[in-house]
Amino acid sequence: MKQLGFGMLRLPLANPGNDASIDIEQVKELADLYISKGGNYFDTAYTYHAGRSEEALRKAVTERYPREEIIITDKLPTWQVPSREACEAYFQEQLERCGTEYFDCFFLHWLNREHYQHAKEQDFFGFLEEKKREGKIRHIGFSYHDDAEVLEQILEETPCVEIVQLQINYLDWESREIQAKACYDTAVRYGKKIYVMEPVKGGTLANVQGDVKTLMKGMHPGWSPAAWAVRFAFSQPGVEVVLSGMNEEGQILDNMNTARDYRLGTEELELLKKAAGMIAGSTAVPCTACRYCVKSCPKNICIPDYFALYNSARRFPDDGWKLEPQYHGLAHTYGKASDCIRCRQCEKHCPQKIRITEHLSEIAGMWE
Repeated sequence: MKQLGFGMLRLPLANPGNDASIDIEQVKELADLYISKGGNYFDTAYTYHAGRSEEALRKAVTERYPREEIIITDKLPTWQVPSREACEAYFQEQLERCGTEYFDCFFLHWLNREHYQHAKEQDFFGFLEEKKREGKIRHIGFSYHDDAEVLEQILEETPCVEIVQLQINYLDWESREIQAKACYDTAVRYGKKIYVMEPVKGGTLANVQGDVKTLMKGMHPGWSPAAWAVRFAFSQPGVEVVLSGMNEEGQILDNMNTARDYRLGTEELELLKKAAGMIAGSTAVPCTACRYCVKSCPKNICIPDYFALYNSARRFPDDGWKLEPQYHGLAHTYGKASDCIRCRQCEKHCPQKIRITEHLSEIAGMWE
C-alpha cells in the first residue's frame, strides 16, 4: 500500500537561518496532525538539521507514541564514517538520538560513485546485514544521487538491498543531470522497492510561476501545485513511499488528501511535461535547499538563501530591486556571494550537481 512519509529534513525553526533551532512544539503539532490523518512513516538522518533531526523525532514521536505503531527510517552518513569499525558508534548514537531499540529501515545515506566506493571498501553493507541479523534493522536500503549506470553497478553488487530512495519529480524526470526516470527504471528492473525523496523539489514545485498555475488550474481548479507534484511521484507504479518535508499544517492536509487520490492520467502527465519545460526555462538555479553545501563552505556563505532570492529575481525581473535589501540583510550575518574563494567544496557536496561558484559570481554582480 502506497503511503506518504513525513520527511524530517525541513522542519520548522525557532530562529530562521539557524538550521539547528528546531521548534519542537510545532513539530509535535505537525506530527500529531499527520498521525491523526493516518500517517506513520518518519524519515530522518544523522546529519539533518545540523544533527538535531533525530532528537526532534524522539521528542515529537517516539516518546509520545507506541513504537510499534510508527515506522522509522534513519541513515548512516556514508561520507562521514571512516571505517566499518566506526559504524557501531554511529549506529548506537542514532538509536539513542531517535529513542528506539531498532530501525524499521536503515539506509546508507547519499550514495554516489565516490561514496559507494568508500562504502564498498569498508564493507558498510556487511555492517547493515549484521545489524539485520541482530534484529536492529528490519530493511536495508540506500538513498541515491548519481546516474543510472552507477546505480546499476550498486544493485548488481549488493543483493542485500531491499529499498532504493530516489529523487523523483516531474521536473527532474527527463533531466540529464538527475536522470530520475533512468534511475527509476533501473531500480524497477532489479525488483527493488522505491521510496521517493524531493517530490516537490525542495518547495520549487509548490511555488510555480503564474503561467504554470494557470495551466494547472485550467484542468483541476482544486489541486495545488504541490498536489500535482506529489501525485506525479505516487503515479509511478514501482513507488511505495513518497516523502515530503512538511513544516505547515496546510501542507500535511493537502498531501494526505493527495495520497488518497493520486493517480494521473495521460492528459495530466502531458500537462506536467509542458509545465516542466516552462519551469525549467524560468529557474536560474535548481536548488532544493538541502543545505549540504553550507556545511562545507569555509566562508559561511548561505548559498541556498541567496539562490532562492536569485530565482525570484529571475522569475520576476521587474521586482529584482526589491530583493536587494534581503540579500544585504543575509550578507550582514553570513558571507557575501563575492566572498567565495572557489574551493568548490560546495559543488562536491551538492546532490543536484549545481555549478554553485558560477552562480555566486552572478549573484555578486547583481546585488553587490
